[in-house]
Amino acid sequence: MPRRQMHMTGAAAAPLREALRSLRAELDVPGEFPAAVLEEAQWAAQDPRLPAEDATHIPFFTIDPPSSVDLDQALHLERRPGGGYRVHYAIADVAAFVAPGGALDGEAHRRVMTLYFPDGKVPLHPAVLSEGAASLLPDHAAPALVWRHDLDADGRVEAAEVRRAVVRSRAKLDYTGVQHALDGGNASEPLALLREVGQLREALEAERGGVSLNVPEQEVTAVDGGFVLAYRAPLAADGWNAQMSLMTGMAAAEMMLASGTGVLRTLPTAPDGAVGRLRRAAQALGIAWPHHVPYAELVRGLDPRLPKHAAFLQECTALLRGAGYTVFRDGAVPEPSVHAAVAAPYTHCTAPLRRLADRYAGELCVAVCAGQEPPEWVLAALDGLPQEMAEGARLSNTVERECVDLVEAAVLKDRVGEVFDATVIDVKEREPRIGTVHLEEPAVVGRIEAADGLLPLGERIRVRLTRADPGTAKILFAPV
Repeated sequence: MPRRQMHMTGAAAAPLREALRSLRAELDVPGEFPAAVLEEAQWAAQDPRLPAEDATHIPFFTIDPPSSVDLDQALHLERRPGGGYRVHYAIADVAAFVAPGGALDGEAHRRVMTLYFPDGKVPLHPAVLSEGAASLLPDHAAPALVWRHDLDADGRVEAAEVRRAVVRSRAKLDYTGVQHALDGGNASEPLALLREVGQLREALEAERGGVSLNVPEQEVTAVDGGFVLAYRAPLAADGWNAQMSLMTGMAAAEMMLASGTGVLRTLPTAPDGAVGRLRRAAQALGIAWPHHVPYAELVRGLDPRLPKHAAFLQECTALLRGAGYTVFRDGAVPEPSVHAAVAAPYTHCTAPLRRLADRYAGELCVAVCAGQEPPEWVLAALDGLPQEMAEGARLSNTVERECVDLVEAAVLKDRVGEVFDATVIDVKEREPRIGTVHLEEPAVVGRIEAADGLLPLGERIRVRLTRADPGTAKILFAPV
């Protein structure tokens, strides 16, 4: 999970755009697609490998941010006549467009994943595919991997399968609109069932000891030549939609484990030291964490709209460090095989337009359900995937971290010398005069250095901004 997500709306000022351009160059971020890749993508968009099965009768819908057009997933929920639920979950079929060993495939392995900057993205695939022919846009027939989950009345998966089919989404919905429809009681039954099934899946997550972190997003808006930063707490609809993806990733993992070949998304259990540090942060922030209360239970009770809870949720992302990909073959039991935050075997398979590994996981599951051996091109690439994905994740995390610093510096560049209300959310153990503060307004998390003495961990203090330079991507505060 990212440290802080950031979205930008409005026209950014020239200095920030220039700083972001420099950052792209410094990190050697991929630029325009080579001509051969674009040509192959254009041909593929016009002549994809379409499956024989037609599932366009299923009234799928998508839920994404309003501006998104690279739509990986579409869903439809219904009640089963004998009780329980049926969830159809369609995933964009990237392999219908990307030929193994071709220019598109090679470029995807070079890029690994879509990179997100505040002023735009660097996509994994050319837009003619990721935002066009391969995207599950409304009123557009597209090839997909269609999962069918049959659930009991408690939301447990009784059976799952995936097959190739042509689908057509009926509507492109956004989280705010979905939440309003559900809260207002005027949602259609498939949409109303998203809440019903989502809540059941959340209860099962709690039962198995899993945890989903509702970390607030940072949103930056350009206004009158300057910038405004604010936090956006995730809506309940965000979580219910995410449960559909988690359910599919868990089903895919179990399917691959049963077949003896696959790639899992894994996360080891957090070491005691990391949990101990998190307990100290909770105490400092005034968050009660009795020793008999498990971490997952504590997190589920937090409200990301409250500043101290939001700060603690951000600290919780430290327990997600160490996530990676584990490949296994020939029935060997992988180690590790569980994602500690999911509290179950899990894999990435629901975002193939934006993440390389998902295409391979999807192909393995389709082969299992068809009773066939996995394609040779999938098996040939498996062993290299963990390293490729690790390198892609490192670049993505660096982009995210540097972008946050740049935008925060741009927001505050004209406010050096001003005093703000803040909470000290972290203090270095070996250098207790250096730490991190969470400003109440604007939505900034930055470094603080005291000239002498100790920083009061967890306390609300007044801080003065001493530096904000978008050119160096750094901000710095000092206690008043």
